[in-house]
Amino acid sequence: MVVQDLAQLEGFTEHCMGDGSLTIQDAYTGDLLSDVMGNAPAESVLITIQAHKNTVAVASLAGIRALVICNNRSIPSDMLQAAKDEGIAIFTTAVTQFEASCRIAAALGRINAGKA
Repeated sequence: MVVQDLAQLEGFTEHCMGDGSLTIQDAYTGDLLSDVMGNAPAESVLITIQAHKNTVAVASLAGIRALVICNNRSIPSDMLQAAKDEGIAIFTTAVTQFEASCRIAAALGRINAGKA
């Protein structure tokens, strides 16, 4: 999966693409940015409700390539500018973090992850 594929997921709206050709290998769902910084894998997409520029800073440090902001949260202009400056894609969706995570897991071919 590549970053631009997120734009094709049902209910996802693109606000900033960054480099849409970059590969996404994994995903991480979380709102505690210190946890994200320590545990989110590089080359991933972060699913969160944290809609502020600090989320972009953490994504940049962690090597996260895209952010999906859930629950119809709006993107502040300083967050959008920071994402453009860092080359990190931002998408929004009205769905919950759980539903967004399921859609991304399916797109990554990981929907059966955790089953024996």
